[in-house]
Amino acid sequence: MSEVVVVGSGPNGLAAAVIAARAGLSVRVLEAQEQAGGGSRTADLTLPGFHHDVCAGAHPMALASPFFRAFDLPGHGVELLTPLVSYAHPLDGGVAGLAWRDLEATVADLGRDGPAWRSLFEPLVDHWTDVVDLAMSDLRRPPKHLATAVRFGLRLLEQGSPLWNRRFRGEVAPALLTGVATHAITSPRALPAVGAALLLGTLAHAGGWVIPRGGSQAIPDAMIAEIRALGGEVVTGHRVDSPADFAGARAVLFDTAPAELLRVCGDRLPERYRAALARFRYGGAACKVDFALSGPVPWTAPGCDLAGTLHVVGTRAEAMRAEQRVAEGRYAERPYVLAIQPGTVDTTRAPEGAQTFYTYAHVPHGSDRDISEDVIAQIERFAPGFRDLILGMHVTPAAGMPTHNANYVGGDISAGAMTLRQTAFRPLPRWNPYATPMPGVYLCSSSTPPGPGVHGMSGLHAAGHVLRERFGITTDPLDLLRGAPVAYH
Repeated sequence: MSEVVVVGSGPNGLAAAVIAARAGLSVRVLEAQEQAGGGSRTADLTLPGFHHDVCAGAHPMALASPFFRAFDLPGHGVELLTPLVSYAHPLDGGVAGLAWRDLEATVADLGRDGPAWRSLFEPLVDHWTDVVDLAMSDLRRPPKHLATAVRFGLRLLEQGSPLWNRRFRGEVAPALLTGVATHAITSPRALPAVGAALLLGTLAHAGGWVIPRGGSQAIPDAMIAEIRALGGEVVTGHRVDSPADFAGARAVLFDTAPAELLRVCGDRLPERYRAALARFRYGGAACKVDFALSGPVPWTAPGCDLAGTLHVVGTRAEAMRAEQRVAEGRYAERPYVLAIQPGTVDTTRAPEGAQTFYTYAHVPHGSDRDISEDVIAQIERFAPGFRDLILGMHVTPAAGMPTHNANYVGGDISAGAMTLRQTAFRPLPRWNPYATPMPGVYLCSSSTPPGPGVHGMSGLHAAGHVLRERFGITTDPLDLLRGAPVAYH
């Protein structure tokens, strides 16, 4: 048996496995699905030759995350393509907010609200690595860069309070910001949502939201290749059902939601911990609709064709209403739709002249409804003629999400409701949120700090605890990735 076993092969589990292997430990990754990669897989979901990302499509953290900066995806053969427009937000009347990779281009596009956008983001963009370090920490220690933390905190409080409209005078800029906040599938004015908007908005102007050539699968494939090169194993089609599957390992990391840890190890966990973990809340969900198109989406607003990601919902007020409906367990008449068009920069995703296009629409937790007609109507609202381009379609209702990723309980692709409490204390209010009372067993998924996203940082933080507590290795995991020798205490 390997010294370290990782259950689940999402980016966090693979990050933990890479670090353990770099430390010279024997590593085995066990994945229930036939294809490794978790939410970063790519598959032909509609028609042959149309390559869709199973979940994550654009990757703001692929160049920014401390893990990926140290791992160096380009150095491992991953070609990261950067759209000129990181994200777009179409509005009625043929206009759109455009978050250009260049901050000043965005400011110029926003007209009278341009200076307000600059004052919001320029101090964060100028110190983007500090912003990332703050957001990607384990949320248990004082910030390393106090000035940046203050700048970030003041903007967080502004946009998470009744003051959020005072900065802007028009409709476009506030909608552009709210579209990013709504990624969190909660009220766009909730502090966790605003924090996500400030982080992702900063990265939009500091490197951009990159798209891997060929599909998101390129990211886990690079990590798997590294694990195997270091002597580790990645085993697919192996569903872990009991502790017998990892008997003999000195450390086990679950890249899973708490529900899976309970399923596998429930009778080995203390009753109090088990009951607390069972109270972990899962949040609003997503229905994914994939399209094979005969050509590009005919957006009315100029510039939308240049964006890798679009937030399709309308005004800030419409986004608020749509998310409120979802929070109440109801369906929005005009749902928030997050759309990805990788063909903006990657011609390998579809046959020549055609386009791969996929969307996520927010729906109530556990929804089994196919809302593809609502999604098509929302796209048609801003791109008349879209329906006529559809060659094929694939729908995954929220209730079907766990069939391809058990972490998405009830269709919650954030692996836990993004409440203020569950952002700061994922999954439980413990000083070490990764360790469990079961000796040698840890959590390292998006259900632990710093939360959802393809960044590898939950795996990195958990791996740091594993190395110190189970193997006496004191080398910083980031230094291990950079080639530092292994040190013991």
